[in-house]
Amino acid sequence: MAFTLSSRAATPLISCFALRRRLPLVGAFCVLSFGISNLFVSKTGSALSLPFVPLLRSKLAGQGPARNVHLIKMEGSSAAVPSIVVYVTVPNREAGKKLAESIVKEKLAACVNIVPGIESIYQWKGEIQTDPEELLIIKTRQSLLGALTDHVKAIHPYEVPEVIALPINGGSLEYLEWIKSSTKD
Repeated sequence: MAFTLSSRAATPLISCFALRRRLPLVGAFCVLSFGISNLFVSKTGSALSLPFVPLLRSKLAGQGPARNVHLIKMEGSSAAVPSIVVYVTVPNREAGKKLAESIVKEKLAACVNIVPGIESIYQWKGEIQTDPEELLIIKTRQSLLGALTDHVKAIHPYEVPEVIALPINGGSLEYLEWIKSSTKD
């Protein structure tokens, strides 16, 4: 079954299977950013009923104080500091591992994930470029973005490295506290 990504589209753009197979990181980001109902829209403009949505609702509905799971919104909690996720691309595994280890060692981030096998297509100095890269997903405090950016620029092999930050609007209180305790003040 094919789905459209926009209610304005006249024909299906990509199958659900192809979206999951080809774009796992982008697909996950879209689901987290836009919500499941906004990602899959029928030709009529209404959200499609996905078979796993009721299961997610039932699993999440059962989580409460009895299961000791605490989900918070950042604005409403004085315990958690404003946190961000930072994306940095690197040319290869060696450069990514070196940069990730230095970031964690300097306590500029609590955790860095290395996602291999991405392909970047971009314009640089008037030419379209296509390069294999790896993506670093960095979890840190918002207050450390300036120091993290300076650190990346000092070590990164690119002339202009990608450093983009997205806010963490909420999540597991224990995880957000771990980000706080694992990074410098």
